[in-house]
Amino acid sequence: EVLKFMGDGLLATFELTNHSASARCEAAVSAAMEALLNVKTLNNERRATHEPVLELDLVLHLGEVSYGNVGSASRLDFTVIGPAVNEAARMEALCGSLNVNLIVSKAFRDMIGTSGHRLVHLGQHRLRGVREPKSLYTMADSSLP
Repeated sequence: EVLKFMGDGLLATFELTNHSASARCEAAVSAAMEALLNVKTLNNERRATHEPVLELDLVLHLGEVSYGNVGSASRLDFTVIGPAVNEAARMEALCGSLNVNLIVSKAFRDMIGTSGHRLVHLGQHRLRGVREPKSLYTMADSSLP
């Protein structure tokens, strides 16, 4: 579910409470792959007409969040907050320097296992505001659209 648009970005969530966590993570992988494929198709069309192409960077992360309405009586905003949201934002900021369009956290990788996805380890990376370095992954080129 797309929860929020933020400038040229967005935050999507996949609730795990009433579903198999691994099945929901697989749904997130499918959504990410579909989005990357759609942008690739669109960019091919835009290149053909000499229009600027679009960049899309995605992060698949797993963690606990708190959700609900935040704000004042005159302006409430339904959102999710917590370390997992901050970590995902920090990971997305690394896409450019790592030259990838998709980052998968170790927590997410551990949930999906090796169910047909070829992951490439990008190493341990420090995330601003996070104490311990995080192991990050991306899909192997042959898995990406």
